[in-house]
Amino acid sequence: MFTLKVSEEVRKACPDYVGAAIYAKVTNSAHSEGLWKIIGEVSAQYKASHQIDEVKKNQHILATRNAYKKFGKDPNRYRPSAEALCRRILRDLPLYRIDTLVDLINLVSIQTGYSIGGFDAGKISGNELELGVGKADEPFEGIGRGILNIEGLPVIRDAVGGIGTPTSDNERTKLSVETTELLAIINGYSGREGLTEAVDYMQSLLREFAGSDGGEVVYF
Repeated sequence: MFTLKVSEEVRKACPDYVGAAIYAKVTNSAHSEGLWKIIGEVSAQYKASHQIDEVKKNQHILATRNAYKKFGKDPNRYRPSAEALCRRILRDLPLYRIDTLVDLINLVSIQTGYSIGGFDAGKISGNELELGVGKADEPFEGIGRGILNIEGLPVIRDAVGGIGTPTSDNERTKLSVETTELLAIINGYSGREGLTEAVDYMQSLLREFAGSDGGEVVYF
């Protein structure tokens, strides 16, 4: 497991923040029919019970949006990933089909409202990670987004630089079908409430669909 820290800048602005890191040995796959059956059911239930203007009222999405505002970022231009996924469902846009690990993480985000970073642990530089705030002109290549302006976004950094924000993770450490070591970070800007349940849910999905024992969990 990695050593994880929260910078003073983030701690001062977001004193309620609690992160949960799950490190797990996994077997990834290009597609899981069983997982997508669950995703389809959850998406249908979500669409039937929500309106699009309600998405940002979810306590975890709202807390992440408020963190963006505190750091000077417009959450309507740089939406947290959980919010973006839920909005896709309500707009009748198909969810992305990437691979089993990414799809699994997206399912947890839809169910809970947490924006979750998913990283290939073997591609992370060093053993220490810190949650800070993106700086002007800080290099960051978002997955499928090209160069992303992360100034004012919360960002997880390794020894080389940023690897993940609640809006997008970095190409450098992205998951692939070849990934055998997963590091998932659940960003709890709303505090501890609901975080343990999200961790338990992700671990159960990892056991069922990714050949894992659920992995090791650290709160920070």
